[in-house]
Amino acid sequence: MTPSAVSTLTRRTSLTAMAAALAAPALAQAADTAGLAWNSPEAQTTVHETPDFHIELQETSQTLVSLAPKGVGGGFDFAPRHRFTQRLGDGCYRLGDIDLRVRAEGDKTWSDHSTAYRRVKVKALPKPKGALASADITPSLGADMPLKVVRTWSVSEGKLVLSFTLTNPTQKTIEVGGLGMAMVFDNIISGRHLDEAHDVASFYDPYVGLNAGYLQVNRLNGQGPSLLVLPASDTAKFELYKPILNTRDADKKPAIYSDIEPRNMTFEGFYSWMTHAKGFADSEWKGVEQWNTPTSLILKPGQSTSVALKFVLSPSIREIEPTLIKQGRPVAVGIPGYVVPTDLPADLFVHAPKAVKAFAVHPQGALEVTPAGSVKGGWLKYSVAGKTLGRARLILTYADGTQQTVHYKVTKPQAEAVADMGHFLTTKQWYETPDDPFKRSPSIMIYDREKNALVLQDNRVWVSGLSDEGGAGAWLAAIMKQLDNPKAEEVQKFEHFANTTLWGQIQTPDGPDKYGVRKSLMFYDPEGMPKGTYDASLNWKVWSAWDRKHAADLGRSYNYPHPAAAWWTLYRLGRYHTGMTAGETWQTYLTRAAETIKAMMSKAPYYTQFGQMEGDVFLYILLDLKREGWTELAAEVEALMKGRVEIWKTLKYPFGSEMPWDSTGQAEVYMWMRYFGHQDKADVTREVIMAYDPAIPHWGYNGSARRFWDFLYAGKLSRIERQLHHYGSSLNAVPLFDAYRETPDDLYMLRVAYGGLMGSLTNIDAEGFASAAFHSFPDAMKWDAINGDYGMSFFGHAVTSASYLVKHPVFGWTGFGGIVKTSDGVIRLSPKDSARRRVFIAPAGLWITLDAGKIAEVAYDSVSGKVHLTLAAADAQTPVAYVNFETTVKGARPYSLKADKALGAYAVPLKAEPVTIELIRA
Repeated sequence: MTPSAVSTLTRRTSLTAMAAALAAPALAQAADTAGLAWNSPEAQTTVHETPDFHIELQETSQTLVSLAPKGVGGGFDFAPRHRFTQRLGDGCYRLGDIDLRVRAEGDKTWSDHSTAYRRVKVKALPKPKGALASADITPSLGADMPLKVVRTWSVSEGKLVLSFTLTNPTQKTIEVGGLGMAMVFDNIISGRHLDEAHDVASFYDPYVGLNAGYLQVNRLNGQGPSLLVLPASDTAKFELYKPILNTRDADKKPAIYSDIEPRNMTFEGFYSWMTHAKGFADSEWKGVEQWNTPTSLILKPGQSTSVALKFVLSPSIREIEPTLIKQGRPVAVGIPGYVVPTDLPADLFVHAPKAVKAFAVHPQGALEVTPAGSVKGGWLKYSVAGKTLGRARLILTYADGTQQTVHYKVTKPQAEAVADMGHFLTTKQWYETPDDPFKRSPSIMIYDREKNALVLQDNRVWVSGLSDEGGAGAWLAAIMKQLDNPKAEEVQKFEHFANTTLWGQIQTPDGPDKYGVRKSLMFYDPEGMPKGTYDASLNWKVWSAWDRKHAADLGRSYNYPHPAAAWWTLYRLGRYHTGMTAGETWQTYLTRAAETIKAMMSKAPYYTQFGQMEGDVFLYILLDLKREGWTELAAEVEALMKGRVEIWKTLKYPFGSEMPWDSTGQAEVYMWMRYFGHQDKADVTREVIMAYDPAIPHWGYNGSARRFWDFLYAGKLSRIERQLHHYGSSLNAVPLFDAYRETPDDLYMLRVAYGGLMGSLTNIDAEGFASAAFHSFPDAMKWDAINGDYGMSFFGHAVTSASYLVKHPVFGWTGFGGIVKTSDGVIRLSPKDSARRRVFIAPAGLWITLDAGKIAEVAYDSVSGKVHLTLAAADAQTPVAYVNFETTVKGARPYSLKADKALGAYAVPLKAEPVTIELIRA
């Protein structure tokens, strides 16, 4: 069954209704709080023009209402102008609002103040030269505010500038323990359909790099311009990024530092740019290691200080760093990134207007940083080696005293981290209890790292029910680990689970529902199950505690890629290795993989209108069906997928989700669009991914896909929160890597992709436990305590892990995933990526992949173009390496290899010692 165009249009309309329904509480709260008309005094604005923007300021508060870049049509606005009259009252943040936490010398307690908390008309002041507006905003900070605060909007050197001047008029020294400038941009997706959201809304991410910090605001569609918020004064260092929550007082009014807009699946929330945060770090966040050391500001009697930000447009996302350089900002570029395995040093290139006076590492000794001279264009080069596992930061101090922090994560070698994970999953997370009431034995269960115990019960029943993303995550990670790094005893255990519990319980093995996938093995049925079955400490009166009927439902398409990926991987293990599988034949596993796709289309058709997370596995299955000559089954699968693509190609933005918007299915949509020849829609998808995934000198944000609600469904600390390196990071890396191999001059895209790929390894701790994602809020700053949906992340890592050999006109020869050495025109790459089965040589446009075996080294002769490929020695299950290669760049010269072909690849017998083969350029 394939969805028709008419039914899909109806479904997309339903999605819009769903988004509106989810947004209704937010809209209602806004209306109840503000309830003001367009003709009220609070709704009056003053229009200004700068070289870059048309702006509007609210007359009563002088906060910013509109920030519309010139030359961009369609009513686009970086500010949430469309919600202005619904967001006029107390607890409605706008650009220009400020939060302060202060105390007088000798006081132990802080007092809290915010211009958004209780709106009071500000006192307009005479405008200084170059100013658009200026006001004494002290009255809006509360009667007990000891400081005088003046805010000014101005234009300096053609750029819009926002500044605050704080003056201490008292006779006491005042300590400012919190200074946060509200960053309010239009990331409100509530009430908007998918197309509208991508046309008019923006996402933004921070670089908490102190004086070199900035905020980047990207349009959802990936098109230019992008907005950069930059320090316009040395005092505006970007110390921390604080969420503006939506908590309420006892009287149900917004609490201080809170916004009326509820965080939900269509609204991530607003944030504050914190220049000082010690007052929070010593109280609400006590004991939590922040991105930077929190500081406070001391103002003596009569003393003043100013903090200022400026708003700059970058023509495109890829031009953000050149724009920063033009603005005289320090810029750091990590090659390959900011995740540093202990066996794979990284390079850091720094471009700054001032000389580097000193550098330091925190914690001391966590990184070994070595200056490596200068390169073209005024860049300084540093070698960065990881020494101590965990978070680390490099602090650069410039000649003018300003500082920049670059944030790193040190991990074990990739292969070692993955091996640890495989062992942890198949030992600590192995569950074998034959009398399990929900028939979940044997299996690989979700694990609670805080309790160091299996999660056998959760009122989100899928988490303990081995299906959905939150329950399938553990066993999916376990099998995807075997794709490139099979271990016989782990495969044996997985087959035991796969042929007993996956096939037979999670997936229907026979009858009319054969191949259908259940939503959960666990369910809530207190009447039908023995007394004492359910943990009485859990609240079972929630929608997520599905009854038998809902748990047994086969109609959620997103549950089907997980078993399809498992069967496909087992097929490959049985096909390309000797004695690796024993439970069933490779033919059976490939059949199950293909039939699972067909079952999704017939038993769960509704959400197949959207791309599925790890749905690109369907393409890999189709390609293997064709290679095996299974033409009839391949034709069935291809026709079903083409039916989906025929609808997607008619859509402006051909991706969505069961959620009102999502970053789930872009990889599958991109891959099918490419496969069926719709490159224009693949390009649209690629650029949206570039908008969702930033390139920032910070391991947590670099390549980290936008996701903020899945802690609700698959986390232990359950809340709306920007998730760092949730599964979207590695899944979105898949199409970016593919696109890069066609356009290898786009280093920016490679950096984003590699950041997402490596992000999935940061989730793995020193023993091998893999967390769903990192909690970015400053009260947590930790990995979530359960695996949740991590398996989807490792799927993305497994299918795309590779090493890339690149020659950059400024940075020179470099390796993404491997160590590079050059000698007499020959460049050698030793892969250190987790797979060591895939290498891309960018100057040759040559993509080399192995179906079995390992790559020990690639030697590329930059003059002749010859490639020598050294394969690692054989092992008991891998006597033959199966080598594939292709040139992916248009016009690149092809290569040939003198070797016999088998299974669609070149079959190279392996020996007890490494074997070197030569690829000759035509």
